[in-house]
Amino acid sequence: MTPRTPRAGEDADDLDVEEALALVNDAHAPGDRPSGDRTHGDGTHGTPASGAPAHREGADWTEARATAERAPRRGGGNRAGHLTPVSVPLSSALGLTLVAPLVALTDLPSFDTSAMDGWAVSGPGPWDVREEGVLAGHTAHAPLTDGEAVRIATGARIPPDTTAVLRSEHGRTDDKGRLHATAATRAPHTVSHGQDIRPRGQECRNGDQLLPVGTLVTPPVLGMAAAAGYDTLTVVPRPRAAVFVLGDELLGEGLPHDGLIRDALGPLLPPWLRALGADVVDVRRIGDQEDALHQALTACDADVVVTTGGTAAGPVDHVHPTLRRLGAELLVDGVAVRPGHPMLLARISEKQYLVGLPGNPLAAVSGLVTLAEPLLRTLAARPAPEGYTLPLRDAVQGHPHDTRLVPVALRGDRALPLLYNGPAMLRGIAAADALAVVPPGGAKPGYEAELLDLPWASGGIGVCFT
Repeated sequence: MTPRTPRAGEDADDLDVEEALALVNDAHAPGDRPSGDRTHGDGTHGTPASGAPAHREGADWTEARATAERAPRRGGGNRAGHLTPVSVPLSSALGLTLVAPLVALTDLPSFDTSAMDGWAVSGPGPWDVREEGVLAGHTAHAPLTDGEAVRIATGARIPPDTTAVLRSEHGRTDDKGRLHATAATRAPHTVSHGQDIRPRGQECRNGDQLLPVGTLVTPPVLGMAAAAGYDTLTVVPRPRAAVFVLGDELLGEGLPHDGLIRDALGPLLPPWLRALGADVVDVRRIGDQEDALHQALTACDADVVVTTGGTAAGPVDHVHPTLRRLGAELLVDGVAVRPGHPMLLARISEKQYLVGLPGNPLAAVSGLVTLAEPLLRTLAARPAPEGYTLPLRDAVQGHPHDTRLVPVALRGDRALPLLYNGPAMLRGIAAADALAVVPPGGAKPGYEAELLDLPWASGGIGVCFT
């Protein structure tokens, strides 16, 4: 969604503190308040909604992520927490995770093969050249006799009693049709035993483990599996995800008008969830009616339901009441992070989870990386991304109590904090390569910030959205 007026009961800090910070030049050092930046007596910034507390407790950001990662392991599934493995053809396995080792079903190569175009030769030269050549994919040829050679193609099966392969550029035939070695690095008429022959089993032997459990299936893994004799792989399937975008104020097309705004999360969330390894099976908008949300959740069989908005305590915030009606277990109820404080994670049943995202776009992104990413990663048995840090080029103002997630662009060996990083804004994240984790109180220039890569920044659009 786009910027909107806060509903009653929504977290005021999320709605106005971050938007105020987004308009501040982040070059100000932490603690230096620009003109017009108001502070309450308790040290918090912004103006809370009438009757709303200036700060609301929430789970520590790091612990909330750990809770989301552990949740499937503590449910009713297997100890690893991932979904039930399936056998799929190679064409459907890209991006999935192996749950059985990839073991060679044959020697590789399965017979001695030529590594080059040239001649298979036997004994020392010069050699008499046999008329019929040896091509890849053809049946075995008769053994060579001493002093005999035969034309051979790359990948073709080596005839028995072959001494070596003489590359095309290293040989010549004389006017009598005899083959001579011409390589300047070798004595005339000689070749090294076994040169340019790929012997059977050079890469692996039948039964060798090629890749362990937990390997992510990439294009090279598919090639390796095919070469090793596989038609199918046993993998963890993609978690099935449904997206419910809540709110009466949403438009699916055209310009905002008459109090209605465009739905930004409907287009944003499904491809992002696919980049996190999910199979998005349903995307729908649901109005601000509790019964409508309850009915949609009751009928949904996705592994993970992602909702937007409705996670606070206002008159049309129906996520909490609906979860109570369903008897769901609330695992995370609010996180000490800005934007995105009122996010939540619940276990609806033994095999179904709900990630409740705030309604503002950047706040929803914060909920994706905080709760949805680790949850989906465990369900799909995907490896955790390698953590890394980079120094911030500019200072970033912090929240007094909570972690901040700030869009940054990577510029050489530094991270540049981007403006327009309020909870209702997408301008900053649209230009970002990563999110920087900023501790309470803010960070000075040069601070080594933990970075969370955005899926497409490293993998590319075509890779991460398969």
